[in-house]
Amino acid sequence: MPAKPLPAAAKKAAEPAPTRRNLSAVLTVAAVSAASFVIGVLVGSPLLIAFGIFVWGLLLTPFAAAWTAVSAVTGISVLGTARFMFPNVLVEPPSKFKVGPPSDYPLNTVSNKWKDQFGIWIVHTDQYEGKNLIYALSTVCTHLGCTPNWLDGEQKFKCPCHGSGFYMTGVNFEGPAPRPLERMGLRIAEDGMLEVDKSLKFQEEMGQWTDPSSYVEVA
Repeated sequence: MPAKPLPAAAKKAAEPAPTRRNLSAVLTVAAVSAASFVIGVLVGSPLLIAFGIFVWGLLLTPFAAAWTAVSAVTGISVLGTARFMFPNVLVEPPSKFKVGPPSDYPLNTVSNKWKDQFGIWIVHTDQYEGKNLIYALSTVCTHLGCTPNWLDGEQKFKCPCHGSGFYMTGVNFEGPAPRPLERMGLRIAEDGMLEVDKSLKFQEEMGQWTDPSSYVEVA
Protein backbone atom coordinates (compact mmCIF):
# COMPACT_ATOMS: atom_id res chain seq x y z
CA MET A 1 0.00 0.00 0.00
CA PRO A 2 1.60 3.24 -1.08
CA ALA A 3 2.67 5.69 1.57
CA LYS A 4 0.18 8.33 2.33
CA PRO A 5 1.43 11.67 0.98
CA LEU A 6 2.32 14.23 3.58
CA PRO A 7 -0.12 17.11 3.81
CA ALA A 8 1.01 20.22 2.02
CA ALA A 9 2.58 22.84 4.24
CA ALA A 10 0.02 25.23 5.49
CA LYS A 11 0.16 28.47 3.71
CA LYS A 12 1.48 31.26 5.79
CA ALA A 13 -1.36 33.27 7.07
CA ALA A 14 -1.58 36.57 5.32
CA GLU A 15 -0.58 39.52 7.44
CA PRO A 16 -3.51 41.70 8.38
CA ALA A 17 -3.84 44.93 6.46
CA PRO A 18 -2.71 47.95 8.47
CA THR A 19 -5.51 49.55 10.38
CA ARG A 20 -6.27 53.27 10.31
CA ARG A 21 -4.85 53.55 13.83
CA ASN A 22 -1.55 51.93 12.77
CA LEU A 23 -1.30 54.18 9.73
CA SER A 24 -1.93 57.23 11.91
CA ALA A 25 0.85 56.16 14.30
CA VAL A 26 3.29 55.67 11.41
CA LEU A 27 2.47 59.10 9.99
CA THR A 28 2.89 60.69 13.42
CA VAL A 29 6.31 59.09 13.90
CA ALA A 30 7.35 60.16 10.39
CA ALA A 31 6.20 63.74 11.06
CA VAL A 32 8.12 63.90 14.35
CA SER A 33 11.21 62.53 12.62
CA ALA A 34 11.03 65.02 9.76
CA ALA A 35 10.34 67.99 12.03
CA SER A 36 13.21 67.13 14.38
CA PHE A 37 15.63 66.68 11.48
CA VAL A 38 14.66 69.91 9.69
CA ILE A 39 14.69 72.02 12.86
CA GLY A 40 18.01 70.48 13.85
CA VAL A 41 19.53 71.47 10.51
CA LEU A 42 18.10 75.01 10.68
CA VAL A 43 19.33 75.73 14.21
CA GLY A 44 22.48 73.64 13.90
CA SER A 45 21.58 71.17 16.67
CA PRO A 46 23.24 67.75 16.27
CA LEU A 47 21.00 66.36 19.03
CA LEU A 48 17.80 67.23 17.18
CA ILE A 49 19.20 65.84 13.94
CA ALA A 50 20.21 62.60 15.66
CA PHE A 51 16.79 62.31 17.32
CA GLY A 52 15.03 62.80 13.98
CA ILE A 53 17.15 60.11 12.34
CA PHE A 54 16.65 57.76 15.30
CA VAL A 55 12.88 58.13 15.13
CA TRP A 56 12.96 57.54 11.38
CA GLY A 57 14.98 54.37 12.03
CA LEU A 58 12.05 52.98 14.01
CA LEU A 59 10.12 52.71 10.75
CA LEU A 60 12.88 50.81 8.93
CA THR A 61 14.06 47.21 8.78
CA PRO A 62 17.01 46.33 11.06
CA PHE A 63 19.47 46.42 8.12
CA ALA A 64 18.22 49.80 6.90
CA ALA A 65 18.20 51.12 10.47
CA ALA A 66 21.86 50.11 10.91
CA TRP A 67 22.87 52.01 7.79
CA THR A 68 20.79 54.96 8.95
CA ALA A 69 22.68 55.00 12.26
CA VAL A 70 26.03 54.95 10.44
CA SER A 71 24.88 57.81 8.20
CA ALA A 72 23.67 59.75 11.24
CA VAL A 73 27.02 59.50 13.01
CA THR A 74 28.84 60.57 9.86
CA GLY A 75 26.46 63.45 9.23
CA ILE A 76 26.69 64.74 12.79
CA SER A 77 30.48 64.62 12.65
CA VAL A 78 30.49 66.61 9.42
CA LEU A 79 28.03 69.13 10.87
CA GLY A 80 30.12 69.53 14.01
CA THR A 81 33.23 70.16 11.95
CA ALA A 82 31.40 72.68 9.78
CA ARG A 83 30.09 74.56 12.79
CA PHE A 84 33.60 74.63 14.27
CA MET A 85 34.96 76.06 11.04
CA PHE A 86 32.09 78.52 10.66
CA PRO A 87 30.93 79.60 14.15
CA ASN A 88 27.71 81.49 14.83
CA VAL A 89 27.76 85.18 14.02
CA LEU A 90 25.85 87.21 16.58
CA VAL A 91 23.79 90.06 15.19
CA GLU A 92 24.63 93.09 17.30
CA PRO A 93 23.57 96.73 17.03
CA PRO A 94 25.98 98.87 15.00
CA SER A 95 28.69 100.66 16.96
CA LYS A 96 27.98 103.89 15.05
CA PHE A 97 24.51 105.35 14.69
CA LYS A 98 22.85 108.74 14.36
CA VAL A 99 20.53 110.15 17.00
CA GLY A 100 19.16 113.26 15.33
CA PRO A 101 20.20 116.94 15.31
CA PRO A 102 21.43 118.77 18.42
CA SER A 103 18.19 120.76 18.42
CA ASP A 104 16.32 117.59 19.48
CA TYR A 105 17.94 117.85 22.91
CA PRO A 106 17.06 120.95 24.97
CA LEU A 107 19.51 122.30 27.53
CA ASN A 108 19.66 120.47 30.88
CA THR A 109 17.67 117.44 29.75
CA VAL A 110 18.33 113.71 29.58
CA SER A 111 16.86 111.73 26.69
CA ASN A 112 15.80 108.12 27.27
CA LYS A 113 15.02 107.64 23.56
CA TRP A 114 18.01 105.41 22.85
CA LYS A 115 18.30 103.68 26.21
CA ASP A 116 16.65 100.38 25.31
CA GLN A 117 17.87 100.11 21.74
CA PHE A 118 21.48 101.25 22.12
CA GLY A 119 22.16 101.49 25.87
CA ILE A 120 22.89 105.22 25.99
CA TRP A 121 21.42 108.47 27.24
CA ILE A 122 21.86 111.68 25.30
CA VAL A 123 22.53 114.45 27.81
CA HIS A 124 22.59 118.20 27.13
CA THR A 125 23.82 120.18 30.10
CA ASP A 126 25.96 123.11 31.16
CA GLN A 127 26.59 121.66 34.61
CA TYR A 128 29.97 120.09 33.84
CA GLU A 129 32.72 122.68 34.22
CA GLY A 130 30.27 125.36 33.06
CA LYS A 131 30.40 124.26 29.42
CA ASN A 132 27.36 123.82 27.20
CA LEU A 133 27.83 120.20 26.13
CA ILE A 134 25.95 117.32 24.56
CA TYR A 135 27.30 113.85 25.25
CA ALA A 136 26.28 110.20 25.21
CA LEU A 137 26.37 108.42 28.58
CA SER A 138 26.51 104.65 28.93
CA THR A 139 23.52 103.12 30.74
CA VAL A 140 25.80 100.61 32.53
CA CYS A 141 26.31 101.28 36.25
CA THR A 142 30.00 101.34 37.16
CA HIS A 143 29.35 99.28 40.29
CA LEU A 144 28.16 95.87 39.07
CA GLY A 145 26.76 96.61 35.63
CA CYS A 146 23.07 97.16 36.37
CA THR A 147 21.03 99.72 34.44
CA PRO A 148 20.24 102.94 36.34
CA ASN A 149 17.12 105.01 35.72
CA TRP A 150 16.95 108.73 35.08
CA LEU A 151 14.75 110.35 37.75
CA ASP A 152 13.72 113.67 36.25
CA GLY A 153 12.08 114.90 39.44
CA GLU A 154 15.30 114.36 41.41
CA GLN A 155 17.61 115.26 38.53
CA LYS A 156 19.81 112.21 38.95
CA PHE A 157 20.49 108.72 37.68
CA LYS A 158 19.62 106.11 40.29
CA CYS A 159 20.65 102.45 40.13
CA PRO A 160 17.87 100.12 41.37
CA CYS A 161 20.29 97.32 42.30
CA HIS A 162 22.48 98.82 45.03
CA GLY A 163 21.50 102.47 45.23
CA SER A 164 24.31 104.16 43.33
CA GLY A 165 23.48 107.72 42.30
CA PHE A 166 24.91 109.89 39.53
CA TYR A 167 24.39 113.55 38.70
CA MET A 168 23.13 114.58 35.26
CA THR A 169 26.77 114.98 34.33
CA GLY A 170 27.31 111.27 35.00
CA VAL A 171 29.52 111.89 38.05
CA ASN A 172 28.84 109.49 40.94
CA PHE A 173 27.91 110.97 44.33
CA GLU A 174 26.12 108.26 46.34
CA GLY A 175 26.13 104.52 46.80
CA PRO A 176 28.84 101.99 46.01
CA ALA A 177 29.63 103.00 42.40
CA PRO A 178 33.39 103.66 42.40
CA ARG A 179 33.50 106.03 39.43
CA PRO A 180 31.34 108.08 37.02
CA LEU A 181 29.36 106.66 34.15
CA GLU A 182 31.29 106.31 30.90
CA ARG A 183 30.83 108.53 27.88
CA MET A 184 30.63 107.16 24.35
CA GLY A 185 32.15 108.83 21.29
CA LEU A 186 30.04 111.65 19.83
CA ARG A 187 30.45 113.99 16.88
CA ILE A 188 28.52 116.08 14.36
CA ALA A 189 28.30 114.11 11.11
CA GLU A 190 28.52 115.69 7.65
CA ASP A 191 24.71 115.91 7.46
CA GLY A 192 24.51 117.82 10.74
CA MET A 193 23.24 114.87 12.75
CA LEU A 194 24.73 113.71 16.05
CA GLU A 195 26.59 110.45 15.53
CA VAL A 196 27.38 108.14 18.46
CA ASP A 197 30.35 105.79 18.34
CA LYS A 198 30.10 103.10 21.02
CA SER A 199 33.48 101.69 20.09
CA LEU A 200 34.96 104.75 21.81
CA LYS A 201 34.68 105.00 25.60
CA PHE A 202 35.83 107.83 27.85
CA GLN A 203 36.36 107.66 31.61
CA GLU A 204 36.25 110.84 33.69
CA GLU A 205 38.62 109.55 36.38
CA MET A 206 41.28 109.03 33.71
CA GLY A 207 40.96 112.58 32.43
CA GLN A 208 39.35 111.42 29.17
CA TRP A 209 36.27 113.64 29.34
CA THR A 210 38.41 116.50 28.07
CA ASP A 211 38.80 114.65 24.75
CA PRO A 212 36.73 116.50 22.08
CA SER A 213 35.56 113.11 20.77
CA SER A 214 33.62 112.58 24.02
CA TYR A 215 31.22 115.49 23.56
CA VAL A 216 29.77 118.08 21.20
CA GLU A 217 30.01 121.68 22.39
CA VAL A 218 26.97 123.81 21.66
CA ALA A 219 27.64 127.44 20.76
